[in-house]
Amino acid sequence: MDRYLKQEEIFLFNQGTFYHCYQKFGAHRIKLKGKWGVHFVVWAPNALKVRVVGDFNRWRGAAHEMEPRQGGVWVLFVPDLAVGEKYKYEIVSNGGATFLKADPFAFYGEVRPATASVVYDLDGYAWGDEAWMAARSGNKLKDRPFHIYEVHLGSWKRKTDGSFYNYRELAGELVPYAKKMGFTHLELLPVMEHPFDGSWGYQVTGYYAATSRFGTPHDLMYFVDRCHQAGLGVILDWVPGHFCKDAHGLGQFDGAGLYEEEEHEEWGTYKFNFRRREVWSFLISNALFWLDRYHIDGLRVDGVSSMLLLDYGKKDKPWQPNRYGGRENLEAVQFLQQLNETVAKYHPDVVMIAEEATDWPYVTKPVDQGGLGFDYKWNMGWMNDTLRYYEIDFPWRKESHDLLTFSMIYAFAENFILPLSHDEVVHGKKSLIGKMPGDYWQQFAGLRTLYCYQLCHPGKKLLFMGGEFAQFIEWRYYEELEWFLLDYPMHRQFHYYVRTANQLYLKEKSLWQQDRDWKGFQWCDPDNREQSVFSFYRKAGEDLLVVLLNLKPVYYPVYRVGVPAKGHYRDILNSDHSDFGGSGQINENPLTAERVPWHGQPYSIEIKLPPLAGVLFKRTAAYN
Repeated sequence: MDRYLKQEEIFLFNQGTFYHCYQKFGAHRIKLKGKWGVHFVVWAPNALKVRVVGDFNRWRGAAHEMEPRQGGVWVLFVPDLAVGEKYKYEIVSNGGATFLKADPFAFYGEVRPATASVVYDLDGYAWGDEAWMAARSGNKLKDRPFHIYEVHLGSWKRKTDGSFYNYRELAGELVPYAKKMGFTHLELLPVMEHPFDGSWGYQVTGYYAATSRFGTPHDLMYFVDRCHQAGLGVILDWVPGHFCKDAHGLGQFDGAGLYEEEEHEEWGTYKFNFRRREVWSFLISNALFWLDRYHIDGLRVDGVSSMLLLDYGKKDKPWQPNRYGGRENLEAVQFLQQLNETVAKYHPDVVMIAEEATDWPYVTKPVDQGGLGFDYKWNMGWMNDTLRYYEIDFPWRKESHDLLTFSMIYAFAENFILPLSHDEVVHGKKSLIGKMPGDYWQQFAGLRTLYCYQLCHPGKKLLFMGGEFAQFIEWRYYEELEWFLLDYPMHRQFHYYVRTANQLYLKEKSLWQQDRDWKGFQWCDPDNREQSVFSFYRKAGEDLLVVLLNLKPVYYPVYRVGVPAKGHYRDILNSDHSDFGGSGQINENPLTAERVPWHGQPYSIEIKLPPLAGVLFKRTAAYN
């Protein structure tokens, strides 16, 4: 009996605290008793027998039965087995049924539609990102620029024959593009192995396997490495709330419900059973795995609301309250807290981001203060109100003015990211530019103001691919973005505008240094609903920006705006510039503040306020 896996490690796995169980579970090529081979470990407590099958035994497992251990774990060492071998577990249930399952801990799998696991050795990649890893700050980017380009690797670009770019080819294309565009991070829709392209990666079968659609695990390491060497962080979307029902996956793994608790009403999947502490070990280890082995800089945790609430998606169907009669999933809450505390212990320099759409309190507060322990939360309220406003035709916007001011009531309740994500440009919701009212010119002008508003509003930023050049059609996972639109002047000019605005965001600390409290924001005039003009200040120390948004297609050749300090003010970004496709109503620089009180301020400047435009002024010099 080998003891590669210690009994105390199985105990920790059962207790939910074997946080690096990926190092022992699954298939590992090791040297045991003088012989090289592969050691297999799988959790299947309800199984009568478990066998390892593959090409090496013609998929007949009689000669490779696994040995049961206490705690529902099965082990087997197969000598002379090499990296690259395909395999599955043949499970005989207590009811006598026999079926095949992929390895939950496999590091690699066959390209779909094939479903076998593949023995893979993650060692051997020579990383070149030492400088990046050493410089990664422990402040979780809260006082730094943080602007995410959200990408689905299978549809960002494709080859002329429609096939995918692999991870290494994407490193050569996507990395320099995102860097040139002024983004600080890439966020990848899930790259964990999944059987159906149309799930976008959100219905996973192989949580530890980088999808083979785009290459090998070492190819993905190369991609991340190249990102880091170029100065780009990498965030992965991660899905601990549910998994797909495909027969080779986690569902009914050993003939009974093991990983799952119940079906997910909305998504046709299984919910993880957070009452089973082995599930905690499996998922927390998985989070650490991507951070440990792939040098990932953060995880965006998908569907947190569905994990927190027992009645999520139930509608009129019955649901079981918790032991106190409430709707909170107490075990899922504890899991998320343990997850975030464990990640912070082992990787204090990465970010954990929640996609959470309810009013659940303290999502980004520390666990010891009663919070969930995330570093950031997507601001879904800001996104919903903002897009609702922007879809309203110009004459009626004054009736909905509060949709753009309301977000400042709660802007500092959490550490927020402002998402213009993939979910808002699919399923008939229209593309971002498709949401804009008006004629062709007004749609582009309106989208420029939306982007200006997002950059200047407190909170970190996220933009889904295609939004940076105003793609008109909704996102389609099965084909590449419509890059040919850059041959058309308005799309090319909008693309240049986004790049220019992003570069400005990176260098203007007023837009990111004090995102967490009122020190960095002050209203100038939030109440000009008749003209649909919003104005506010962004501040960082002595730096001061004045932001104006004119959300009607009306030009004001003379518009006075109050400023809190005397000095010279320079127009540093004007979305109406002709280079961006605007009408070219540019302010002469510099403008000198006059001692004319306005908007409750002791000074003011008189400006041109272009139609449907966002304008930023920076106080560049004082005067006596």
